[in-house]
Amino acid sequence: MTHWALLIIVAFVSFLAVFIQATKGQQAGDPKPATQPAGQPKAELLWPDGAPKARGKTDADKPAIFVHLPPADKANGAAMVVCPGGGYNILMMTYEGHDIAKWLNDSGIAAIVLKYRVKYPHPAPMLDAQRAMRTVRANAKQWNIDPNRIGMIGFSAGGHVASTVGTHFDDGDPKAADPIERVSCRPDFLVLVYPLISFADKGNDIIAKVRTAMLGSAPAAADVDFISNEKQVTEKTPPAFLVHSKLDKMVPVEHSAMFYAALKEKKVPAEFLEIPTGGHGLGCGKGDEWKLWQEKAMEWIKSMGFLKPKDK
Repeated sequence: MTHWALLIIVAFVSFLAVFIQATKGQQAGDPKPATQPAGQPKAELLWPDGAPKARGKTDADKPAIFVHLPPADKANGAAMVVCPGGGYNILMMTYEGHDIAKWLNDSGIAAIVLKYRVKYPHPAPMLDAQRAMRTVRANAKQWNIDPNRIGMIGFSAGGHVASTVGTHFDDGDPKAADPIERVSCRPDFLVLVYPLISFADKGNDIIAKVRTAMLGSAPAAADVDFISNEKQVTEKTPPAFLVHSKLDKMVPVEHSAMFYAALKEKKVPAEFLEIPTGGHGLGCGKGDEWKLWQEKAMEWIKSMGFLKPKDK
């Protein structure tokens, strides 16, 4: 099977599930929760006593992280929270999750793979990702991480999660009883890979279905704008690297282009890699397009100074 056929099948199945969820509501026999592959770190619950706005007590109601730390002799103090895609319906925990963690570890970057809640409306996924950022920062000393070099990488719908945290953050609540809630959830940098950015486009049926699942069938314009992240960029938005295929028909390249333009308008450092070939998924973890974006993204991360030599 070709890479193109694989990515079409994976993307179609993911978004078809969103269509069913949006039009028929919660179904019996939901997909099995994300499982822990052999040899992967143990899932650590973001809220051991229960997540806010949880609808139940199953695995699907319990957001968690998987902490992948690089070898001590390779670690450089940088870290990234990894947000897999899946149309806010499932999570691609392999090539957009644990495989990405291995790639980051190879460059000395700690990787924290996020299992955020799916089939949940806004703001649950955003709350999960904000909590993940706070958790990493709160554990920076224990995990040998520089609290000022913690980024976020997201794919497709996970790119929306990451860009949402990058445009909706706070410094933490110093009066909070929970020490994790006292620290900032702002990422220091973003890497957004074929990201969904905006829900404002009413002409895209796929995104319209996801918008319905997130905000309901008749959301207020202000609610749509709030999570259309190209409209939420400020001078304080983190620097970002974006990559998108020009031929992406599922999440059009204009999503990355709009976010990039908004960053440049606010004079936020940003780079946009527009790939003339491929489509949504960019090879789904393999092939020339996948290799290209990884090379360019790591070059950008290094050029921005987020990877510092271990002895300096």
